[in-house]
Amino acid sequence: MTDPDRTGTTAVTLENGPSGAGGAGGPAGPRRRRVRRTAVPFPLLLPALVGLAFLLLPLLALLVRAPWSSLPEQLTSAEVWQALRLSLVCATAATALSLVIGVPLAWLLARTDFPGRGLVRALVTLPLVLPPVVGGVALLLALGRNGIVGQWLDAWFGITLPFTTAGVILAETFVAMPFLVISVEGTLRAADPRYEEAATTLGASRFTAFRRVTLPLIAPGIAAGSVLAWARALGEFGATITFAGNFPGRTQTMPLAVYLALQTDPAAAIALSLVLLTVSIAVLAALRDRWMTTT
Repeated sequence: MTDPDRTGTTAVTLENGPSGAGGAGGPAGPRRRRVRRTAVPFPLLLPALVGLAFLLLPLLALLVRAPWSSLPEQLTSAEVWQALRLSLVCATAATALSLVIGVPLAWLLARTDFPGRGLVRALVTLPLVLPPVVGGVALLLALGRNGIVGQWLDAWFGITLPFTTAGVILAETFVAMPFLVISVEGTLRAADPRYEEAATTLGASRFTAFRRVTLPLIAPGIAAGSVLAWARALGEFGATITFAGNFPGRTQTMPLAVYLALQTDPAAAIALSLVLLTVSIAVLAALRDRWMTTT
C-alpha cells in the first residue's frame, strides 16, 4: 500500500503475509520493505546539476575534440605503442607485487592485534593522500643511489633503481598498493573467522587455513582491490616522473607521454587520454556490481 506523509514524501510499504499452510502460525513471510521517494528541493537540485556538469563537461570536451579520423594512426604510432606497452607491463607488475606483499599486510591488519596497529594502518593508507611528487622524492631518498637503502643496493649488488623500468614499477606499487590493502582488509573483516578456526581445529596449520579457506572467501575483495590498484598504477604520473624520469621506451608511461605530447602533438595527447579514459570506464564497469549492491 502507498501513503503520503506530511512532508510530501511517498512511502511505499510492501507486505507479504505468512507463507505456507500454517497461516498465522506458519513460517514467517518476507520482512516489510519501506521505500521512500522524496521530491528534490530546488536549492539542492540546482547545485547538484552544476556539479554533474562540472564533472562531465571536461570528459565531453575530450570526446568532442578527439581526432577520430586519425585516431587509428595515432594509436599505432611507434611512440604511442611504446608508452602503451610499457604502461601495461609496469601496471601489471606493480599489481602483482602489491598482491604478494599487500595481501599478507591486509591480513595482519585485519586478523591480528598488536600495539600501534592504528598507526600502522594510517601509514599504510598515507600514499592515498600524499602528493605523488612527494612520494617520488621519498623513494629517491630511500632507494636512490645515495638513499638510505639504495646506497647499499648499489655498493653490494650493483642495483640502481631510479630512472629504470624497475623504478617505474616500484613507484607505481607505492601509490597503488594501499587500494589493494584497504579492499582486502575490509573483506577480511567482513569474513567470518570461525571458518579459519574450524580448519585449525581439524589439524590445518594457520598458513594452510589461510590458503585453503581464507583466500577463497576473500577472492572477490582481492579481485576488486587488484583492479583498483592496476588502474591507479596505470594512471600514475607524479611519483613516476620524480623517481624514474621520462625516458622513451624505458620509463615513459602513458601519463608521461600525454604530458610530453601535449606540448608538441596535441592530437597524440588526446589519443592517449582516450585510452586512459577507456580503461577507467572499464574499471568502473568491472566494479559496478560490487559498489552498487545494496543490502
